[in-house]
Amino acid sequence: MPERSTGARPPSRIGTWLDHHLYSLVASLGRIARRPWATVLTVGVMAVALALPLGLGLVLQNVARFSGDVQRAREVSVFLKPEVDVARAQAIAAALRGRADVGSVALRTPDQGLAALRAQGLGAAIDAVAADPAAGNPLPSVLVVTPRGDEALLAESLQQLPEADLVQHDALWRQRLDGWLRFGGRLALVLAALLGLGALLVVGNTVRLDIQSRREEIGVLQHLGASDGFIRRPFLYLGAWYGLAAGALALGLLTAAWLALQAPLAELAASYGSRFVLAGVDPREGALVLLGATALGWLGAGLVTGHYLRQTRPTET
Repeated sequence: MPERSTGARPPSRIGTWLDHHLYSLVASLGRIARRPWATVLTVGVMAVALALPLGLGLVLQNVARFSGDVQRAREVSVFLKPEVDVARAQAIAAALRGRADVGSVALRTPDQGLAALRAQGLGAAIDAVAADPAAGNPLPSVLVVTPRGDEALLAESLQQLPEADLVQHDALWRQRLDGWLRFGGRLALVLAALLGLGALLVVGNTVRLDIQSRREEIGVLQHLGASDGFIRRPFLYLGAWYGLAAGALALGLLTAAWLALQAPLAELAASYGSRFVLAGVDPREGALVLLGATALGWLGAGLVTGHYLRQTRPTET
């Protein structure tokens, strides 16, 4: 009689491949857990290497926000001549609003300027200077113009107005600040590349030590015909775990620094009349950091493991 089939099917190649991925994922995590001190040192060094450029990037972002009211730095103040009355100043403001290179125009009258100075505690000094009631308010009308294009060209054209006495423009300060911010951004990229390479070397060296401790096992698998991908897979997950843990620790360090600095910086900004609040790591940026750190660990492990397997691949005799 023919043998009856038991109904059991051999596992498919895809199922075997997925099972080995799952086994490698869990087994590599177990190897990390069995070496806590070595893991802490490796993850700590990688986390510091990642946190430094990330911290510099956050500082630059907050400096850009703080300086910036960049819109205010672009404002052009036009001080009108003393003989220009408020009605004429309003007419000039209305004419400027119709220009294509002007975004908006705000008029600050002499009375408003005097009230602002008194609010700053300069009332007694103003009363002493303007002791003669016949002299009236000595302050001029001021037009605060927000440019729509190049503020330098706008400031030059406003200087040609017959009613303009002085045009104040902070373009040089803003250009210098923008230059420093661009330099800081480039410096952050250079540090990220150098320290990222350092993190890559750290995880590569750690995985290399793990490979050396398992070289006999790897040799047996190679002689049994195991593919390089099969042998490499547990070490790739090992590097990925290191990278993920380092990225999480780097974000933790940045969050701790943010919590420590947020309150005193807000208090300092409030003393200058600003509502500036220190910004931390955006959740989307944090997710990208974790993904990048994991990929960095995977890459470091892959480079080291691939080099070792190429050197030890058995040859037929």
